[in-house]
Amino acid sequence: MSGVAINSQVAAVGEQYQALLAVSTAITTQRDLPALFHELGTQLVQVVHFDALSLVLHEEDTDLMRLHVLKSREQLSPPPVIDLRPEHDPAGEVWRTQQPLITSNMDELQRWPKFLEWVRPYEAQSHCWLPLTTARQRLGALVFTSKQPATYDGSDVHFLQLVANQVAVAVENALAFQEIEALKDKLAKEKAYLEEEVRTEHHFGDIVGENAALRAILRQIETVAPTDSTVLILGETGTGKELIARSVHDLSPRQGRTFVKLNCAAIPTGLLESELFGHEKGAFTGAISQKLGRFELAHQGTLFLDEVGDIPLELQPKLLRVLQEQEFERLGGTKTIRVNVRVVAATHRNLMEMIAENRFRSDLYYRLYVFPITLPSLRERPDDIPRLVRHFTQSFARRMGRRIESIPSSVMDALARYSWPGNVRELQNVIERAVILSPGPTLQVALTDLQPVPIQPATPTTAAEAITLTDAEREHILRALRETNWVLGGLDGAAARLGMKRSTLHWKMKKLGITRPD
Repeated sequence: MSGVAINSQVAAVGEQYQALLAVSTAITTQRDLPALFHELGTQLVQVVHFDALSLVLHEEDTDLMRLHVLKSREQLSPPPVIDLRPEHDPAGEVWRTQQPLITSNMDELQRWPKFLEWVRPYEAQSHCWLPLTTARQRLGALVFTSKQPATYDGSDVHFLQLVANQVAVAVENALAFQEIEALKDKLAKEKAYLEEEVRTEHHFGDIVGENAALRAILRQIETVAPTDSTVLILGETGTGKELIARSVHDLSPRQGRTFVKLNCAAIPTGLLESELFGHEKGAFTGAISQKLGRFELAHQGTLFLDEVGDIPLELQPKLLRVLQEQEFERLGGTKTIRVNVRVVAATHRNLMEMIAENRFRSDLYYRLYVFPITLPSLRERPDDIPRLVRHFTQSFARRMGRRIESIPSSVMDALARYSWPGNVRELQNVIERAVILSPGPTLQVALTDLQPVPIQPATPTTAAEAITLTDAEREHILRALRETNWVLGGLDGAAARLGMKRSTLHWKMKKLGITRPD
């Protein structure tokens, strides 16, 4: 062999290992995957002939081989997207067997008809697939592609495998950095959520009361909390369902993890799926970035779904799936996300009636109805009213820097006699207003606050025409009953028109002596 040929070989080897050094440098300087891909393509094109350089990475969640084009001599816009099962892609065989694969023409691709169908329009003849593997995992394959037949042979494999080994380390580092950034972003969002929770009033963090029905509920909480069973809290609005849900979480092994809540009735129907399951960037107009849903935020913790009866019928199958399988996809995404979430749900609605009216799925109902807890209304525990009044009075006075030393017996008697249709929440609001308006150390409650009446157009009345508030309420209910032909339930029933539950309407009719005429 002549000296010129030897020098040429030495120069070629030098260029190859110079490129290998450049690849190693890229590993330490590029953490972002797109930037890394660009740098690898720029360096390798100087020493290896190819018309396209690609990575095919195996995605464990979907068991698909996904193509990433690093560099191409053609302008591929948009870049091709190809996801094939491992058995349908030559890269899948390389990933599985960990052996390089060289093909010299399209005829040798007949074993993979789906891959051949995709690659044929690009007129690619020669391929060299090399396993991308590190000490920790099999990533996929590095692929050199040429439009010329028989471009690669066995003599190229040694150097190209050295390149692939370096690329594998670079890709693993970039993927790890990407995962760390995603975890940091998730933790930042969790931190922001928790800080918002701290700023939110949690009904003073105590369950107040000694009523026998309430004590029985506390025993139920102690029984179910250590388990991971789904809890369904039933009760009228304002009875403290969120407080019970927090108690279940606080007494469970998940107490050190996140407690996430979502009021399903407070979110517009079109946004509820995104709130529950998150969305990918571009999933819909206005989705300018990826968003984590409440299920992801509650991973390893507890998710409280308040007013679960307000979840639209079309969204209920997806909720059922995540309750059964603990997995879902973000809106606009294809990646299946697995979570470990304990669900506590609550509603003031009669779900059995909704099932009969085809507004709630029976299978979802029975999946939620694992451990039901029914909360009593405040009128069912009148012996707790004085205790709650004192508790709320001192809490609000302390928060406002006021000094309330006494509560007149007449005030306490009036509070105890009132029916409290808004339950504990209504009592809390009345006491807060009373603390604000009390000028001295004695709590003063405007008793007119305890006589809620429907708003009527203001009309001048004489003393002879004046009627009691009870009579006004009775007449208002009677008017609604007449207009609905005495139909109480349903979407067009009297209860819906009056904005109350059917059971509440029954109770008010009994209290006011309203009976259907013969």
